[in-house]
Amino acid sequence: MRYASIIPGRFLSRPNRFIALVETDAGIQTVHVKNTGRCRELLVPGASVYLEESANPRRKTAFDLIAVDKGGLLINMDAQAPNRVFAEWAGAGNFLPDCTALRREYVYGDSRLDFCLETPGGLHLVEVKGVTLEEGGAARFPDAPTERGVRHIQELRRAAEAGLGATLFFVVQMEGMRSVAPNDETHPAFGEALREAAAHGVRVLAYDCAVTPESLTLRAPVPVLL
Repeated sequence: MRYASIIPGRFLSRPNRFIALVETDAGIQTVHVKNTGRCRELLVPGASVYLEESANPRRKTAFDLIAVDKGGLLINMDAQAPNRVFAEWAGAGNFLPDCTALRREYVYGDSRLDFCLETPGGLHLVEVKGVTLEEGGAARFPDAPTERGVRHIQELRRAAEAGLGATLFFVVQMEGMRSVAPNDETHPAFGEALREAAAHGVRVLAYDCAVTPESLTLRAPVPVLL
């Protein structure tokens, strides 16, 4: 996926989870943060960030904050990007070569899962999680407790037990991570649910991304440590 009209800036502060103040060549901008997670290790004063200019003139904020440089590692932090890059990748036959249709926001049980892929062998449900937390060359998820994420995993487990295909797919929004693991210190219930789901037939996959200020592309598989 590609962005348009990218400009660099310097992060100043985050008054709330939706907006940030960023210094650009044109002055200080109030921008929309496209990630409601904590991102405390990313959005530190003085960090180099990248903004996408909105094409909607009626918006209150003219820019979206979509990427940050963390000590030389460029991390895409756009929470909407993982689903977009997965859809592009899976739609090209890279996930299930026999996929005949890809449906978004598929309701299963009490949850709305990100994707349902139709194949001659049946349905395959996929929940995508974007990963932005990096510690020493390893990626972890989540960066904040996510009860919704636990519910999604439980629905995937029920789907697998009912005979459907089911995958939790981590899109690591940076390049070169040696592994991905559940962040048990932050949300032990997520890690527990993920391990239980994997033991009952849910596939757990992760791919890292090639990241530039203007683009995000799924790149290569990353080992998942459960």
